[in-house]
Amino acid sequence: MKILIAGGGIGGLTAALALTQFGHDVVVLEQAEALGEVGAGLQISPNGMKVFEALGMSDRIAANAFQPEGIELRMGRSGRVVFDIPLGLSAADRWGAPYLHLHRADLVDALAAELAERAPGAVRFNAKIACYTQDGQSVTVALEDGTHVDGSVLVGADGIHSVVRGAMLGPDKPRFTGNVAWRAVVPIERLGDDLPPPTACAWVGKGRHAVTYRLRGGALANFVGVVEHDGWQVESWSGEGQREDALADFAGWHPVISNMIRQADVLNRWALFDRPALPRWHDGRVVLLGDACHPMLPFLAQGAVMAIEDAWVLAARLSEGGDVTHALVAYERDRRGRTSAVQAGARNNAKLFHRHNPVTQLATYGPMWLAGRAAPKFVHARNDWIYGHDVTAGLQNKPLP
Repeated sequence: MKILIAGGGIGGLTAALALTQFGHDVVVLEQAEALGEVGAGLQISPNGMKVFEALGMSDRIAANAFQPEGIELRMGRSGRVVFDIPLGLSAADRWGAPYLHLHRADLVDALAAELAERAPGAVRFNAKIACYTQDGQSVTVALEDGTHVDGSVLVGADGIHSVVRGAMLGPDKPRFTGNVAWRAVVPIERLGDDLPPPTACAWVGKGRHAVTYRLRGGALANFVGVVEHDGWQVESWSGEGQREDALADFAGWHPVISNMIRQADVLNRWALFDRPALPRWHDGRVVLLGDACHPMLPFLAQGAVMAIEDAWVLAARLSEGGDVTHALVAYERDRRGRTSAVQAGARNNAKLFHRHNPVTQLATYGPMWLAGRAAPKFVHARNDWIYGHDVTAGLQNKPLP
C-alpha cells in the first residue's frame, strides 16, 4: 500500500522504516523545512532497541549513544544514593537488548538517514496538513498550500498537538498537572568536578525532582527538572525560562544540579499536561500513533519508546493482508492496554519522586534503599514488564476475522 505519515519525528520515521521493511510505499508529510536539532536527551530502553534491531539499524543508533552504567535514585539535596542498579552489559543479558541514552536529534538523524537509503525522497517537507477526507478505498490529505496527497492509509504521528487527531476527534481537553519541567544540555567539559554520574539518575526531593544522564558518548550532560508549580502553563518544548528561576526552583540542591543549571546556554521550560484517554485511535483508514494518541508524562522515560513500539505493531498489522479497518482495530487493541499501563506508571512515579515530608520520604525510600542492597535483582524485576517486552517477537493476539 501507499501509506501517508503525518510527522517526521521519532514515531513517524520509525513507522516509515517499519512499513518500508514490510514492503509498503511511504510518504512522510513533515511541516518543517528540514529535520533540525530539536529537543534534548532520550532514554531508549531495551524494548525500544529490539525494534531497531529488527529494523537492522541498532549499530547506527548506537554510534552516537551513551550506555549508562546503571539506574540510580539519589536524594536531591545530599546526593545520597538510595539505590544503584547495574545496567551496562547486564541490561542486554536480562532484557535482550542494550539500554542507551541518545540526543533526540541524533536519533532523528539516524532514522532519516536510514529511510533516505531505503526509500529515497520519502520525506516531503513544508507539508502542513489542513484536513483529510476518505472513502472506502483511499484517504486524501489536503495540505495548507492547496495541494493534495492520496494514499491507502494516513498515520497521524504528529505529536501531542496532533492536527490529525484534531480532525478526527475535535479539540482535546488537557489537564494541567501542577508540574513545570526544565531541560538543558551542557557540554561535559564545562562542568568541572561536579559531573552527573554515568548513570540514569533520578534526584528526588520535596515537591520536585531532577533526572541527569549523559549523551553522545559522554560528551554532553542532559538535565531535566520537574517542579510543582502553578504559575506557568505554557505547553511548548521550545519555550525558554530564566536561569534565576531554575536556580530558585532547585535552591539548596546538590552541586551537580546547580552547576548544570549555571552552565547551560539555554534552559527550556514547559508546563506538563495530562490528557484523558481517547475514545478511539482510528477513523476508517486514518490512525494515530505515539503522542498523538497516548501522550506520556516524562516520569518513566517511555514516551519515545512507546511510539517506537507502536510503529512496529502498526506496520505488522497492516501487512497481514486483511481489511485495513480490521488491521487498525487490531493495532489499537494490541497497544491500548500496554500504553495505558505505562501512562499510569509515569503518573505514579510523579508521586514517588515528590514526597513532601521526612516521614513519607523514609517510608518510601527506606525500603528501596534496603532492596537495592539486599535484592538488586528484585529492583530489576520490577522493570521486566517494560524493558523485557518485545513487540517484534509476534503479536499477542490473533488477527481479527
